[in-house]
Parts: sequence; C-alpha cells; structure tokens
Amino acid sequence: MQSAEPKMQPLAIAGALAALLLATAPAAAQTYPAQDIHLICGYPAGSGADIIVRYYAEKLRAIAGRTVLVDNRTGALGNIATEYVARAKPDGYTVYLTGAGVLAASMYVFKKPPVDVAHELQVVAAINRLASTLAVRANAPWKSLAELTAYLKQKGDKASYAASNPAAQVVGEIYKQQAGVAAVQVLYKTGFDSANDMASGALDYAILDPVYALSQQREGRLRILATAAGQRLEGFPDMPTFAEQGVPMDMLGWWAAFVPAATPRPIIDKLNTMFNQIQALPETKTFHNTYGGDPWVITPEEGQARLLQDIRNWADYVRIAKIEPQ
Repeated sequence: MQSAEPKMQPLAIAGALAALLLATAPAAAQTYPAQDIHLICGYPAGSGADIIVRYYAEKLRAIAGRTVLVDNRTGALGNIATEYVARAKPDGYTVYLTGAGVLAASMYVFKKPPVDVAHELQVVAAINRLASTLAVRANAPWKSLAELTAYLKQKGDKASYAASNPAAQVVGEIYKQQAGVAAVQVLYKTGFDSANDMASGALDYAILDPVYALSQQREGRLRILATAAGQRLEGFPDMPTFAEQGVPMDMLGWWAAFVPAATPRPIIDKLNTMFNQIQALPETKTFHNTYGGDPWVITPEEGQARLLQDIRNWADYVRIAKIEPQ
C-alpha cells in the first residue's frame, strides 16, 4: 500500500537544500570564528614559508580571539597541503597560506593535478609580494652578477646551481638563456637542503626564496647578487634586480590566504577583514621587508583574477624552464 504522504522531487530537494545553506550561512558568519582556526603550511617547520605562516598565526590569534594552530602538511611540492585544504569543510576554519605561483604551477608540473585550483580554492586576502633571489656562498669571489656570469661562461656545463621549486626553476632557466650560460640545474626539496653543497663549493650558485636567502645572508653564509622582481621592492631597497644588471626578467611572486571555494561569502569577507587588519600593522611591514617582501592588500575578487592570470602564465613558464610533468 502506497503512502499518502507527498514525495519531494529531486529538484525540489535541491532547492530546499540551497535555501537551507543560504539561511544558515549568515548565522554562521555572525558567530565566526567560534572555534580554533587552522593555518595550513605546505612546507616544513623552520622553512621560509613556515616563518610567514607562523607570523600570521600569532597576529590572527589576537584579532580573532581564538586559538590559531599551524599545521605543516609537507610533500609533493605543496600538493599534499593543497589537496587537504580543497577537501576540507568550507567553514573558514581551514585556511591555506602559500604562494600563488606554487598553486598555478601545480596545474602544469603534474600530469594529473589533484586539485583544480582555479575552481576549488578561493583567495581570501593577499599576504605579500616577493621574488626569488640568486645567491652565492659568502666567501665566493664574485661580488656582482656580471662577475658570476663571466665565471660561468668560462666554466661552461661544469657549473651547477640549486633550485628547489618551480619558480626557482623558471628564474634559473631565464637567467641561463638571457646571460648565455650553461650551468646544470640540481633540484633539492628545499633551499635548506642545498646548504652543505653551497658551503662546500660543490654548487656555484642557487636560486632561492628571499626568506631563506636573507636569513642565510645575515648569518654570513650566503651573498645575494640579484632579485627576480622587475623593479626593486621595499624589502630589497639595496638589492639590484636581474633586469638592472642586464638580464631582462620580471618574476614577481605573491602569497595569499586561501579557503575551499564553497566557503560562504560572509565568512570570506570576515577573514579578509582580519587579514587586512594584520596587513595594516607597522610590524607587518617591518616583518615582510625584513624577509625581502612587501605587504600587499587586494580584494578576494582581485586575488582570484590574479590567480587565474598566473595559471595562464605558467603554461609558458613550464615551457621556458623545460619542466617535465611528473
């Protein structure tokens, strides 16, 4: 015997669920944050990326009035962390701080990217702008990029250099092509992993993120000769660019905070406000300048548009750097 109760059609069910989500999202945003926030870092503790994430965790803790935990999920060029965030509950409590270039590059350096970052992640707020550096060991005889280039031309393919991420690979290849050198690239998991080979002279130079490179320069282990930004950054006022030294290049990277794409807009707006409060702090400017970057403020819409442009750019970058998809 059939029940006399009316049955809801699939479209009606979908409509009811959508209405429920719209009704609950504003309420969730009003109470947000109501629990601990997790900031995800795709690189090991103590790395340049980790230093940035932990700075923001400390500042966000005071503004949000909640515990903010740093969760290091390392491996696969950041893809382990990226996939973790993309699959997380879209409630604003899992926030990914990483370089937009890393996300854009993942669409091409992997044969089957685990995440379609253009559609599965949403920019909440920008963090900074920064650029890769070229560094040599502190006791190396070369005091300028021109001196290093002259030496590398003499050494030919016996010269070698370190790179540890796709952006470094691109910068390294552009330098080689523009300067006419034939150094062999040696890939490392992180810049830190190349430290011993740099110190021993086994490597002639390295393309490094500015956070790590500057920390090593302050410790007297490295000397930075050039930065890949098209123009000097506030964080590198005395550091010449590649372009200034006759090697045309403009590889300006940027960091941002990301959440799963389905995160309700009111929560995205709250997170944007909190991160922009951090950006407005004088100590934030000092922090970024200390590590070779400049703080940056953009809207979520501007950030998402910039991410999409970066994804298009990386189609050319992987070709330039001859990066074979893994």
